[in-house]
Amino acid sequence: MSSSLSFLLLLLSLLVFSYPLCSGQVGNGGAKLNPKFYEHSCPRVEEIVQKGMAEAVSENPRWAASILRLHFHDCFVKGCDGSVLLDSSGAFLSEKRSVPNRDSAKGFEIIDKIKAAVEKICPETVSCADILTLAARDGTVLTGGPNWVVPLGRRDSRSASLSGSNNDIPAPNNTLNTIITKFKRQGLKVVDVVALSGSHTIGKARCTSFRQRLYNQTGNGLPDNTLDQTYAAKLRTRCPISGGDQNIFSLDFISPTKFDNEYFKNIIAKKGLLSSDEALFTKSEVTKKLVTKFAESNEHFFKQFAKSIVKMGNISPLTGSHGEIRKICRRVNH
Repeated sequence: MSSSLSFLLLLLSLLVFSYPLCSGQVGNGGAKLNPKFYEHSCPRVEEIVQKGMAEAVSENPRWAASILRLHFHDCFVKGCDGSVLLDSSGAFLSEKRSVPNRDSAKGFEIIDKIKAAVEKICPETVSCADILTLAARDGTVLTGGPNWVVPLGRRDSRSASLSGSNNDIPAPNNTLNTIITKFKRQGLKVVDVVALSGSHTIGKARCTSFRQRLYNQTGNGLPDNTLDQTYAAKLRTRCPISGGDQNIFSLDFISPTKFDNEYFKNIIAKKGLLSSDEALFTKSEVTKKLVTKFAESNEHFFKQFAKSIVKMGNISPLTGSHGEIRKICRRVNH
């Protein structure tokens, strides 16, 4: 075992403190999510997921952000049911083909590998939706972020929604009001918008996601005046007016692989990368106060992030006899 992997596993074992758990969510099957759901049927599931994520992050720290993003994109479409993991079939088109996911959603092979390891120990027991939720938590912890208790007991959907993925996931160029509306549809509040946006601290974005800010933000041929122009000039060197669409940039250029509150400090300094990032500070006094609060205190940010992501992970889960436990996360059972 490599020294870096050993260190990451030690880090996970030492981070025993978890932020308080929000009340359990009643799923579509009437059952309540419960952190001890697999206590008897698969007691080692969290250990297996942690090991799988430690190996992945040791290989490439970016996997933590990729898995966290998959969890977000899963929950915002039909609830946290693993639908984002499905490949296209004769019955439906995969959410992987949607605008928010095409060419940018990563980490499916990481979940495949963890699922295979879980199946060896506990066959047909643990859902892909729960594995993705646990993996998102573990990736956050491995990059220095908060720990939290994960309610479990989700089941996997038997279908996907390409239209839901295109319409329900907030986009980087959405207005702040549109983003807040999309969050409210999921039962989330403004404080959740700001806290969960903080996951961008370890995220990446393609040139195509923010190019308009550099050259033509409002259609007048001028750059975005809420973007620091020295920072903008640096971005233009790798994000030209045409071409370079897939060039990757860190959403937090100060500490791109560390989960912390530098993202909020960047926003205050007019160095948020996406329009949706900077809008949190410039378009609403309510969100501006939250950005300032989280920038001033990493502890406040961590505490609220843990609350908000548990709340997000509780969106419309399938429980009881609804859905299924997929054997392979990419396809429904036959």
